[in-house]
Amino acid sequence: MKGKKWYSDISNWLFGLLLLILIPILAVNIHIMVQAKNDKDTVPNILGYKPFIVLSGSMETKIRIGDLIITKIIDPSSLKVDDVIAFRDEENTVTTHRIIDIIEKDGISYFVTKGDNNSSQDRYLVKYKDIEGIYITRIPGVGQALNELSKPTTMIIVILGITIIFILLFSISNKKLRRKEQEEYRRYLKEKEQNKYNFF
Repeated sequence: MKGKKWYSDISNWLFGLLLLILIPILAVNIHIMVQAKNDKDTVPNILGYKPFIVLSGSMETKIRIGDLIITKIIDPSSLKVDDVIAFRDEENTVTTHRIIDIIEKDGISYFVTKGDNNSSQDRYLVKYKDIEGIYITRIPGVGQALNELSKPTTMIIVILGITIIFILLFSISNKKLRRKEQEEYRRYLKEKEQNKYNFF
């Protein structure tokens, strides 16, 4: 029975781990989907925080390609020079650059931005309404991993990999269990045979 207990312990541990990972992801995805459906023009946020995947090296070495960055929604009027912000550019693409100046035109404030790794400032002046949030932190490489996981082929490979691991664990456990049961049965037969002759 040790083989069965071993398999049961491993299965329970893996099942618990999967639930621990999948339930929060599912909850976050549902939250994001509801927000996206209610307001298609706004990037969904989680408790005021927005994640973005970095696709360019304009902010290296502070922020690298493939990083997942976390930004926080903020009142644009509280932003200052040297803050790193995520904003929508003229192509409606979210960019993360540093504020190098704040100027005023016709009573309206604009942010002048530049990537740390770029030789010149951005041509587009950032308005308050363009701000998505202020940069808080980055998680190295996670953005690239999430980007890969979003691809159907990668998802199929991951699911197949998990399935194969479970099958292998189940097979190994069953072999050990069968071997153990055979040994116990042979021992039982041997003891029975001995008791038969030792009865008198």
